Amino acid sequence: MSHVSFLGIPVEGKITRGHRVPQRPLEELRPLLRALLDDEAVTEFGWRQYTPYFNDGEPCVFGVQEVWVRTTGDGPGADPHDLQVGEYANPHPSLGGRRWASAGPGPYRGDDEPRYQRAYALAEALEAGSFDDVLVETFGDHADVTVRREGIQVQFYEHD
Repeated sequence: MSHVSFLGIPVEGKITRGHRVPQRPLEELRPLLRALLDDEAVTEFGWRQYTPYFNDGEPCVFGVQEVWVRTTGDGPGADPHDLQVGEYANPHPSLGGRRWASAGPGPYRGDDEPRYQRAYALAEALEAGSFDDVLVETFGDHADVTVRREGIQVQFYEHD
């Protein structure tokens, strides 16, 4: 006898559960965003979110990539690619950072570790996938998202 049903109809057979990151309440994202929005040295920040078209035979799953932060020390012309913060990002030009190795993160190098840690906390939360449902619902798939104090801008992201 089956222990699973779908709309009251018994389901039999081997059921392979997919990998799904448990989603966190949106309210848990608010303090991470506010920490950067309330920081006068942070002028804007953003990320890229999309579902890859191809993933070397692995499932193509929506996610957030390339979280970046622009500070007053970076200037308006700095490329967001050079302003990334996250586990595998190079040290940020104005926030500093950590070099990551197979053994984990190295020591912090830079002049403002508390500000870097706030930026990193946001990057870690976004890239972990635990807010993916609300992010794709709010900003869509294949999007570059830029957050400023006065509002959020979304642009379509074209990728291969």
